[in-house]
Amino acid sequence: MTGSGVNGSGVTGPAASERRGVRVTVVGAGIVGVRAARELLGAGPDGRPTTAGVTLVSRRPDRLEELARTSTNEVTFLSAETGEPDLDADVVLVARESSAQVAVAERALRSGAHVVCTGDDPDDVRALLGLDAVARAVGRTIVVGAAMSPGLTCLLARHGAALFDVVEEIHVARQGAGGPGCARQRRRALRGTGTEWRDGEFVRRAGFSGRELCWFPDPIGGRDAYLADLAEPELLAAAFPGLRRASSRLAATRRDRFLVPFPMLIGPPVEGAPGAVRVELRGRRDGRRVDVVYGVLDRPSVAAAATAAVVSLHLGGGGALPAGAMGLASVDDPLPLLRELARRGVRAATFEGASGGAADPPGSAPSAGNLSEGVQDRG
Repeated sequence: MTGSGVNGSGVTGPAASERRGVRVTVVGAGIVGVRAARELLGAGPDGRPTTAGVTLVSRRPDRLEELARTSTNEVTFLSAETGEPDLDADVVLVARESSAQVAVAERALRSGAHVVCTGDDPDDVRALLGLDAVARAVGRTIVVGAAMSPGLTCLLARHGAALFDVVEEIHVARQGAGGPGCARQRRRALRGTGTEWRDGEFVRRAGFSGRELCWFPDPIGGRDAYLADLAEPELLAAAFPGLRRASSRLAATRRDRFLVPFPMLIGPPVEGAPGAVRVELRGRRDGRRVDVVYGVLDRPSVAAAATAAVVSLHLGGGGALPAGAMGLASVDDPLPLLRELARRGVRAATFEGASGGAADPPGSAPSAGNLSEGVQDRG
């Protein structure tokens, strides 16, 4: 972003009114919010602008001043330091801390906008899904958990499900954090209560339990991963009614185990190092046991921002998503979203294996020779 300033509650550059497309407001100017704004300002597959400019809302005027010095004219900055501004947009992308997203989302729905939320705390995800009646009443969609994990992981689970006659299990694992807020949430999740979906009910287990060796795309490779207080099991169980098992784990170290009881007083670097997610599906196809694994290697903040931005543009452009609250695992056809993410550089590697007898345990490593880049069209 280059050249602009903040003047009073906001400033709009002259080029914003000349662009045609979706009007998107991004609420939250942290790492993911700013990256999402950049993604929204990018050109579409046809080379044309995809938005009619982006509005960025923050409660931190110092942050807005900093961003304005390196901003394009297509960005409007609004300060929420003394009160929340009106959300006049086709789509509102909520990138504040997870606990602050419910109030913003409800206000955005009542203003007539579609809503895309990046929060991943399970309690907040449940509260956002609880806005289903509000969204249906106004004929709008609220997409919940539109980040890297959950979010991209849910799209990959839905895409992979079409390769099966019956999907029985889905297991997700994640390595890395996008930035300070994500790192704090990761630590809270590890010291919380882990949740698994088993045979029609949720089973609660202590955080930092259920250790499994999970293999991620190189150079991350094999990492010990543990159950934690994560949202994917609930989102996946809701999207796949016949699912027998669903779990989600975080990769962690002995140092993490030592530090997890303590509050995070000093944040990590401004943006986290490259991370990865792994999505493993198990089930049956043509009478055989089948195991399919997807993996994505990227900076979590980059993948999260791209996912949220692509979903926002899909909604604003008339994408076929029903009114109400939903996670991305409930999308009927995830392929257009995955293709656009791949065009923007967020690509998945795939591994497909089958066994005639018992399946390998969740987290087992795919053989490198069968790992291929890109999510393929489903036949």
